[in-house]
Amino acid sequence: MNKNTFETWLPKLVVTPAFVLGFAFIYGLMLWNGILSVTASRMLPNYEWAGLAQYERLWEMDRWWVALKNLGIFGVGYVGGSLAIGVVLAVLLDQKIRAEGALRTIYLYPMALSFVVTGTAWKWLLNPGLGIEKMVRDWGFPNFEFGWLVDTEMAIYCVVIAGIWQSAGFAMALFLAGLRGIDDSIIKAAQVDGASLPRIYWRIVLPALRPVFFSTLMVLSHLAIKSFDLVMALTAGGPGFATDVPATFMYTMSFSRGQIGLGAASATMMLATVAALVIPYLYSELRTKAHDR
Repeated sequence: MNKNTFETWLPKLVVTPAFVLGFAFIYGLMLWNGILSVTASRMLPNYEWAGLAQYERLWEMDRWWVALKNLGIFGVGYVGGSLAIGVVLAVLLDQKIRAEGALRTIYLYPMALSFVVTGTAWKWLLNPGLGIEKMVRDWGFPNFEFGWLVDTEMAIYCVVIAGIWQSAGFAMALFLAGLRGIDDSIIKAAQVDGASLPRIYWRIVLPALRPVFFSTLMVLSHLAIKSFDLVMALTAGGPGFATDVPATFMYTMSFSRGQIGLGAASATMMLATVAALVIPYLYSELRTKAHDR
């Protein structure tokens, strides 16, 4: 084997084991999950064919519908709130303000924390006996109430607040990078024509950020669909199962209730939802690149 051949094959030989193991553990386990979802598995895998019985049970459960409703509330609030705050922060920082580096670091810092840490911190803040409610009452407002965390109707919004706090800085960083990539001559030309700065951003700059917006939307939507650790750390799915989402539902059914087949069916539905978001995005990206060539 000559030197050129060795240099050509060495990177492939180094990468191949990691690629094979990654492929096996990711896609192999996804396939196994799909198989379990059509079996009669309970506490242990049981490969007795059950058809779509687990899916029928799943869609007949009130708890699953609560989890879907909560996912809708969390997804809209978390993704929409993170995008909106991220855009506002990016536009403000794009004005070349003082201490921009320090502010950018402060806004982005929550993303460096795990969702478990975020959930635990916000659990303390929102606890009526320890956090915001107690603090305000100690300030001399004894009638102040903020008990969302223990309210079955409002607890899911506590998860939304914590999620936005963690991810808004991430969205800001992506939008700010996009803003810095826009040619300043476009903005200067619009200013010469008499356009105000808010109008320039609304009509010219923000529409130019559509690729960044779409990419951020995909990332945040993916995080929302598979959200688990934030919910478990903040509410553990409670009160009762009022803040259950599909990921916590899957965990509870698979590992607490001994319903592996039912949990696998819910996981497959989550996978299908993620695929419904990612596949059109990948298709659009590949189609755009092919068209550019």
